[in-house]
Amino acid sequence: MKSSSNYWQLLPYIYNYWPTIVKALACTLVFTIFWPILAWLMGEMAGYIGRGDVGAIAQLAGLAAIIFLIKGTVQYGQDILMAKAALTIALDLRKEVYSHLQRLNISYFENSKTGDLSYRITEDIDRTGEVINKFFHQFVPCILQLIVVLGYMIYLNWELTLATLIIAPLMALLIGWFGELLLSFSHQSQNHISNLSALITEVFSGIRVVQAFAAEEYQIAQFSVEAEQNRQAKYMAEKVKALQFVVVGFLEAMSVVFLFFLGGWQISQGNLTGEGFISYVTGVALLIDPISLTTSNYGDFKQGEASCDRIFELLKIQPLVREKTDAISLPAIMGKVEYKNVCFSYNSEKQVLKNMNLLVNSGEIIALVGASGAGKTTLVNLLPRFYDVHSGEILIDSINIQDVTLKSLRRQIGIVPQEVTLFSGKISENIAFGQLDYNIDAVEEAAKVANAHQFITKLPEGYQTWVGERGVNLSGGQRQRIAIARAVLENPRILILDEATSSLDSESEYLVQEALERLMQGRTVFIIAHRLATVRRAHRILVMENGEILESGTHAELLEKGELYTRFYQKQFS
Repeated sequence: MKSSSNYWQLLPYIYNYWPTIVKALACTLVFTIFWPILAWLMGEMAGYIGRGDVGAIAQLAGLAAIIFLIKGTVQYGQDILMAKAALTIALDLRKEVYSHLQRLNISYFENSKTGDLSYRITEDIDRTGEVINKFFHQFVPCILQLIVVLGYMIYLNWELTLATLIIAPLMALLIGWFGELLLSFSHQSQNHISNLSALITEVFSGIRVVQAFAAEEYQIAQFSVEAEQNRQAKYMAEKVKALQFVVVGFLEAMSVVFLFFLGGWQISQGNLTGEGFISYVTGVALLIDPISLTTSNYGDFKQGEASCDRIFELLKIQPLVREKTDAISLPAIMGKVEYKNVCFSYNSEKQVLKNMNLLVNSGEIIALVGASGAGKTTLVNLLPRFYDVHSGEILIDSINIQDVTLKSLRRQIGIVPQEVTLFSGKISENIAFGQLDYNIDAVEEAAKVANAHQFITKLPEGYQTWVGERGVNLSGGQRQRIAIARAVLENPRILILDEATSSLDSESEYLVQEALERLMQGRTVFIIAHRLATVRRAHRILVMENGEILESGTHAELLEKGELYTRFYQKQFS
């Protein structure tokens, strides 16, 4: 493993389990020592076979059986100990990567493919765990076996051993060259697999849209192209591996032929006995398997290196929104919010919010209206720190939100989005989302406030009814009311509503609207308004355009002015 490889970054994870690994290596050392003893036994047994000494042959056979039994026992110990260590290291790595991704900002996920992230957390980490296991379970024992058996061969006849090792540097160069080719094709294959996984996730998530637009053939064509590119990359990797085995196998065979020629010459010179040569040939036979495994493992290591690179590539990504080391827990708030000279942009090309100044008093309901791209969503997304301001500051009850922990901040801000996300699980678990231990009575009370209790109790298993992925087995109005119940249970002082009644039928809209009315009572509320009813209820309406607040006032006051809001009202609401 070269120093520039990300394998070196696995050392801290491996170090955490060094006692288990040391025990496994101790077992490895024990059974490795028996290899030269077995080679010696074969030579001795060949001599007694030549003399027809059945008693001595039986004794040596019994000794060989005992040796194999001991060797098998310690090898079993090594196998299970290394499997335990490797699987636990993979588990630690998987949990760390998943936890790391949870801390990354929304902007990262907006630009990432879900399928690719899923592949890295599953397949790439599994492959890395397999590499760790193979390194200690196969590679290290093979190297030790090579060293011990070669030492025994040198002891028997150093001239013969030196001659047979001439081909070793050529084999090492070839293996290294094949390894680099495998690394390149493995990178390509894994990237294509990630793209395939991402494509599958996107298509199955939006299968209704695919079928509605009769785009099945288009999606199949896209899938076929990506699958073919993956096949080609994998096929090239397999061709390299096949060629590697042929070339290395040929060199091994030529080494054996060369060995017999030199062995015969050494015997003719009196430097080696027949029994010694049989023992020596047994030693060479014992080298073939570790050489073959080492060659194979090196190829696997180069393929696994691509997975390791992709894992640590994720871990190197740093969140843009970070807590200060001395961040405090935000105390229970009243709900006063203040934006002071806030500027923000998603990139350096266009400023989304320009020197924003806004004071919202506790319990005030603010409606944000304006054309798409005016900055409404950005304004509310800055409050729970999904993004950080570029300049200026945001205060809650006169406390800068960058001075408090993210958890304590977000726990006091409730969000009811336009597109509700439900997770596979029970309805009660979706309402109490994020709470490991929850009170079912409190869940039911929240559902009653959200006008959800009635339809939930009519379901086959009530609150224990299983919700399918993304809540597809519930109607839009039912999903919205569960989202409202989720916010009610949190009992936040600040509420962000991306009002989502525009796509609901009139009955569902009425129930959701009634639930929202209850939810907003006594809270500071920011509403991205889509309906006139919501706008009229607001204490203050902010009309936004190009990242600035151009008008502010009640519905009646702004209509009376007859300016931007009036035009917007006539266009959107009349």
